[in-house]
Amino acid sequence: MEPLVSIIMGSISDLQVMEQSARILNDLQLPFEMNALAAQRTPEEVEKFARSSASRGLKVIIAGAGMAAHLPGVIAAMTPIPVIGVPIKASLEGLDSIFSILQMPPGIPVATVGVNAAQNAGILAAQIIGTGNEEVMRAVVKFKESLKKKIVDANEELKNVKYPYKTN
Repeated sequence: MEPLVSIIMGSISDLQVMEQSARILNDLQLPFEMNALAAQRTPEEVEKFARSSASRGLKVIIAGAGMAAHLPGVIAAMTPIPVIGVPIKASLEGLDSIFSILQMPPGIPVATVGVNAAQNAGILAAQIIGTGNEEVMRAVVKFKESLKKKIVDANEELKNVKYPYKTN
């Protein structure tokens, strides 16, 4: 089974956040790979990865990075496939990462999710792949329906929460 999505992180310290992408892709039964690459520490490996990503059959890259957060943009500069950036809260409440990933120059887009929102990156990757794969689209629809059920169930639970002035 060949990966459709690649999850890349700047270092193993980002794993706790990036595992959220892995869990959602695994739940949706989308094959993926996970690797650590650093734009500043392993630039040759980043280039080799980015330039070979399309020919290896990857459809989406999820790249998480904290602090200067150059990894998603550097990868996006060297591949024609979509890159989703996950700003990781490493310093400055993640603002530095947000700006580094979000503010890309014209022609080098990086889709950007919220700080530490790797689950959303996994869902977005599945949605992108689902536009050309009905099976994946059905899995995404099923997942989104499960979100609706969680809210319905939560409202049922809230009916049992009692306060003297609560009216519902």
